[in-house]
Amino acid sequence: MDPPQLQPYQSQPPLTKPQVTTYRCMRCRTPNEIKPREPIRCLDCGYRILMKERTKRMVQFEAR
Repeated sequence: MDPPQLQPYQSQPPLTKPQVTTYRCMRCRTPNEIKPREPIRCLDCGYRILMKERTKRMVQFEAR
């Protein structure tokens, strides 16, 4: 009997890309993509107050 063949996706570790979160500067309103462990600062104007972008998926809560 032959040993089972490995599929290409089984022999390689899963690819993990760093999570990037989109924030919007409160002064100049430009979107900024910030990775974990990066300083919270607008890349255009240097302002340090950023708002997290809303999610695109529908969020529904059950009220009682």
